[in-house]
Amino acid sequence: MPKTSTEVRAWIAEAVRCVEADANRSADTHLHRLNLPTPGVDVYLKDESVHPTGSLKHRLARSLFLYSLCNGWIGPDTTIVEASSGSTAVSEAYFAGLLNLPFIAVMPHGTSEEKIALIEWYGGTCHFVDSAPEMYPEAKRLAAETGGHYMDQFTYAERATDWRGNNNIAESIFDQMSAEPHPIPSWIVMSAGTGGTSATIGRFIRYRRFATRLMVADPEGSAFLEGWQTDSSEVTTQQRPRIEGIGRPRVEPSFVGGVVDDMMRVPDAASIATMRWVSQLLGRPVGPSTGTNVWAVLNVASHMVEAGKTGSIVSMICDGGDRYRHSYFDDQWVADGGFDLAPWLDSLAAFGETGVLTPPANQS
Repeated sequence: MPKTSTEVRAWIAEAVRCVEADANRSADTHLHRLNLPTPGVDVYLKDESVHPTGSLKHRLARSLFLYSLCNGWIGPDTTIVEASSGSTAVSEAYFAGLLNLPFIAVMPHGTSEEKIALIEWYGGTCHFVDSAPEMYPEAKRLAAETGGHYMDQFTYAERATDWRGNNNIAESIFDQMSAEPHPIPSWIVMSAGTGGTSATIGRFIRYRRFATRLMVADPEGSAFLEGWQTDSSEVTTQQRPRIEGIGRPRVEPSFVGGVVDDMMRVPDAASIATMRWVSQLLGRPVGPSTGTNVWAVLNVASHMVEAGKTGSIVSMICDGGDRYRHSYFDDQWVADGGFDLAPWLDSLAAFGETGVLTPPANQS
């Protein structure tokens, strides 16, 4: 029997309470200081892997659900559909389960087995397509077919988060840095998937009038770097980015290039090698996008030391490495993918001794 408008409003109010209660049950994420041979330059990683669903995307999913609920896009019988290669789908499946709503994740074949299992464990359904560009129209089609709501993280990520504060990730970083030797970071370095987090951080930096600069590290095959360089949202690539969860074959609507101060292309082999290197440094596994972040961080730190500058750099552990034991941590999988990690691991080992990062010869 259809619900009355009063009943729907009551359901939405209870749904918002449930989502907000999840935030209240979660403490803020930790900020780890790395022990690196970079005198005067302190490096920190904000550990987003400790969220209930294990990644930075928990924040995004919470914001997207609140945004959609308060816009009246989600009701008590709405099927939630998302285009996602993994972590966002895991987190959205969690929140859909919290509200007893069906959830369908549209993703490319080849998404990690561990992420698929997590989506299904939270009660979601995985729907596969052959290539990343097919995700968007297929998600729209399924939402229309089911009478559901396409969350569309790539459009709404930068809109759903309150970038002025309200305990967003940027405000959290600066609060946690307040007692450190260099409390205002010289740089915040991160990779982009939707672009929503970089938009939030970049806007917050400008709103609070901090001198901090924002660098976005972009993997191979991603359109973000060229789009930023040319100030164009029309850039696309034919190559699918191979660092799961970040980089896109098109410039997503949530990527706000105007708040980015610099960008760096990070080779995939460098991301995977650095993922393994920083996992050993921390004593626990981290995901490949964290490797992308940290390779860029080490470049920035090395240049600061060589220039005689002091300060702090903050980046993120986007998710844990347990989700990638059958892929990026599997030597055979890496070899089959054509990745040669040895020269990059040598560069990282040398950095660990000298604090100077030199990429392998003939590599960018």
